[in-house]
Amino acid sequence: MDKNSARWITHPAIKDWEIQNVFHRQLDKKVFHIPQYEKNLHILFRKEFELSAAGKYILNITADDYYKLYINGEFVSQGPAPGYPTRYFYNELDVTSFLKPGKNLIVVHTYYQGLINRVWVSGDRRHGLFMELLADDKSVLVSDESFRCTYHTAYSSCGTVGYSTQFMEHYDCRAPEIGFENPDFDDTKWLQAACRKNADWQLLKQPSKQLTFEDVAPVKITRTGNRVQLDFGAINVGYLKFRIKGASGSTVKMFFAQELNEDGTLRSRLRANCFYQSYMTLSGSLDELNEYDYKTFRYAELILPDGAELDEKSIVFVIRYYPFELKAQCNAADEKALQVWQLCVDTLHYGVQEVIQDCMEREKGYYLGDGCYTMWSYTLLLQDYTLVEKLFDDFLESSFINRGLMTCGCCSLMQEIAEYPFIFIMLAWIYLAHSHRKDFIRERYAKLADILDFYRENYADSDGLLHNLDKWCVVEWPPAFRDNYDVDITEGKVCTVKHNVINAYYIGAVKSLNKVAAELGLPPYMDAAALEKSFHNAFYLPEKQLFRDSVESGHISSVGNIYAAFFGLCPDQASLQKVIELIDEKRFAGSNLFATVPMLALLKINGRNDLVQTLLRDENAWLNILREDGKRTFEGWSRDSKVNASLFHLTMSQGILFLTDWGLEEILDFSN
Repeated sequence: MDKNSARWITHPAIKDWEIQNVFHRQLDKKVFHIPQYEKNLHILFRKEFELSAAGKYILNITADDYYKLYINGEFVSQGPAPGYPTRYFYNELDVTSFLKPGKNLIVVHTYYQGLINRVWVSGDRRHGLFMELLADDKSVLVSDESFRCTYHTAYSSCGTVGYSTQFMEHYDCRAPEIGFENPDFDDTKWLQAACRKNADWQLLKQPSKQLTFEDVAPVKITRTGNRVQLDFGAINVGYLKFRIKGASGSTVKMFFAQELNEDGTLRSRLRANCFYQSYMTLSGSLDELNEYDYKTFRYAELILPDGAELDEKSIVFVIRYYPFELKAQCNAADEKALQVWQLCVDTLHYGVQEVIQDCMEREKGYYLGDGCYTMWSYTLLLQDYTLVEKLFDDFLESSFINRGLMTCGCCSLMQEIAEYPFIFIMLAWIYLAHSHRKDFIRERYAKLADILDFYRENYADSDGLLHNLDKWCVVEWPPAFRDNYDVDITEGKVCTVKHNVINAYYIGAVKSLNKVAAELGLPPYMDAAALEKSFHNAFYLPEKQLFRDSVESGHISSVGNIYAAFFGLCPDQASLQKVIELIDEKRFAGSNLFATVPMLALLKINGRNDLVQTLLRDENAWLNILREDGKRTFEGWSRDSKVNASLFHLTMSQGILFLTDWGLEEILDFSN
């Protein structure tokens, strides 16, 4: 992209915004007072231009926070994937089929959300559009002050949902900007765009693909008076779309839900802390709903104003997901295994967006720990390393905030979970062992080592074990699956206690990086033997042949032993057998999002594939999600696993790792 000719452009009213630094350590509390007029800004840009001849046309385009692109009245694409200003993505789009010799029109609907959350790096007072159109590699159009610009006034807020995740939209079809994308629209009253001051983005071509969009018709429409209930058959991610005609100023109320109440009404107050209610005010002509931000739902209900005429044939759920081509297959043939496999595959097929999120409604967060297991499952299904390599670079970039990495990537919400970077380093080993792409990891080895250096320098006691962590240790999530782990790991405070799980993870990360080093022909990062000895001295109870939760407790939990055994810390075979017996007894009572993979891998590596297969078909695990009419994996083994549970949570798709073959036994063996 030619940064010398193209300019970052924005609305003249905000061109002089001073950048606000939103980055900090989690416990270094910062309060941001963001005025309402700096939130929920929809800004439009239009430009007519001439092309002399046909050719191959490539458009390089980006915007902060987001854009939707139209050429000659047709929707083209949207993006970019979230990124830090120090590593901000642009999309390279082949737009040849949308252009013609002569007059053409390019229109971009940009959005600046202005909230501090897990979705984008927003609330930082950075907004702008940047683009360049190339004809056979020659620049023919760039973003500059010749573009026309205005606010899109059709969108107003009717509240936020989740953790200040998004604005619910009130869409007013009477707004003068309606039809902005059409070539015959009159923009003569719009302002000229302004060059953005303080433009500090460092641009990088987005390595991943653009989203796929698919129109899904409702499988059932139920009409009762002026209420129309829609069932789209499964929870998906996207936008409701329909056409309707009604009196000017009359309003359609819209409710969305992932499930129904017992009486058949919509549960629009989602378990996941979202009240999905929005509005559409009609113009008196034939109107079409045009939602900007997405929701995650299965059901919708429209409450129509008197006399309104709804075109039921126009109703679609425009679902969005990352391009998906299944290349793996299930290694089991029985009905229950195939049901679990399909549940997990469908979850990833329809759930993965521009990044791997834990859930697509409550947070829309690009979570590191969740993402590692989810990403590897997804990589195996597609047999494509694009997104996992992007994940490595996205999260390594967060080291400019904290050398120990941030929990949620490419966003303005600062959270730190202690064990996630250790899972990340284990993923680096898995990736290397599976892909054999040594050059990729070699280039990032020093940054991976620096993560462990940070933990050792800041949290290691004289025996090498970690304590006094100012990063939250999750252990397992939801909390009900911690098996009463006896350590105060309350988020937002320093955990002074030297405890089992974080140190098991730490040693596992050291072992993982040593394996990486060996594969690259480098010396070991450090000798793990001394750490293992310290771990045994601190946590192993010889009389029980099991591990306690902390140096201050004699409590024995399932999670405290799963991680220790998985990372090869059992002192002998008898101890390992005790852990396996504990797993056989507790089953999934002590594992969910994070302990499930170590638990099942431990069993498989140690010759208990019979128990792995039993657990995969356990009636209280994935099969229970199916029994509760789940078409996508939940944030637990049932709808009631958690007070604010998401019913479309990607991490629980990890059953895939044990239902397809990829060399798990060799790669995840940390016993030596």
